Amino acid sequence: MEAVVVDAGSKLLKAGFAIPDQPPSMIIPTQMKRVPEDEPIDDHILSEDVAIDPVVQGFIRDWDAMDDLLNHVLYTSLGWEIGNEGQILFTDPLLTPKTVREHLVQLMFEKYNVSGFFASEQAVLSLYAAGRISGCTVDIGHGKIDIAAVIEGAVHHIASRRFAIGGADLTNLLMQELSKSNPLVNFSARDVEKLKEQYACCAEDEVAYEKTKQSCPNEQHTLPDGQVITIGRERYTVGEALFQPSILGLEAHGIVEQLVRCISSVSSENHRQLLESTVLCGGTASMGSFENRFQKEANLSSSAIHPSVVKPPEYMPENLSMYQAWVGGAILAKVVFPQNQHITKADYDENGPVVVHRKCF
Repeated sequence: MEAVVVDAGSKLLKAGFAIPDQPPSMIIPTQMKRVPEDEPIDDHILSEDVAIDPVVQGFIRDWDAMDDLLNHVLYTSLGWEIGNEGQILFTDPLLTPKTVREHLVQLMFEKYNVSGFFASEQAVLSLYAAGRISGCTVDIGHGKIDIAAVIEGAVHHIASRRFAIGGADLTNLLMQELSKSNPLVNFSARDVEKLKEQYACCAEDEVAYEKTKQSCPNEQHTLPDGQVITIGRERYTVGEALFQPSILGLEAHGIVEQLVRCISSVSSENHRQLLESTVLCGGTASMGSFENRFQKEANLSSSAIHPSVVKPPEYMPENLSMYQAWVGGAILAKVVFPQNQHITKADYDENGPVVVHRKCF
């Protein structure tokens, strides 16, 4: 039986058996609904006010909910049998606290009785999926943006940063903008999220964005409840916020300059191998024209060596940026488990949860 790879994000959980040239067999919402026992499921129970988020800004925060989610994924969906559990690899977000890593490995061996465990940082795995072992990753997730420098398969933490904005903030921005142009419409977060996925894009450059304020074609869109809205320049505002954070009310540099500043703290002899292998990943990175705008801004950046976006190998699945760390995890699982580089039950019994820091780094 192939090892299972799990990449649990704030918005989506990606899971499946380690088959590197295929997308994960499961891509499901991480958010769960609290259903009281012995009560019928009605519209109230399924409303947003009883939602539970097991993962917040990439880190597991509600372990009971995460346990329920993993139980469903591993036994119900992927077909593990109690008493015959397999091996598992988890992706680690940037700057994962030691306590979270220890809790996860403890849960896997003591509750799920896995036969083998491994974890690796998402930045490293995303580069593996792009055929690289050194480079930069710009990971735009639902609740955060992680910029990481990876040298020879190891994250250089001094040159890596986490920014507490992400796709959720862009969704809120779009809701605000649409509410201004459609004042009589009541928007739900779920509807706006879908509108963002369908319409949001990046202007060619800042000049082109400014022109959208003066003239931009409008489209009509019918919401699920029948309300008709107009959407125009708002679609460009969402993407522009990544390059001009002042749109979100933040005093910060745009995403390309943030990358350049992170890498400037690394020895200059490594700048070329890092910046010329830049990987864009995370759901928001698939936004229309984002990669082109990023590369154009990179060519104008203050760095002597301009960042260059690496395209994934042709044999990789489509929309790779949506689950790039998972694919990298599938590649790594094909190495660490057959070569016995993982944590075994004997390793765990002898050393306890702290073994994860010695064997998964």
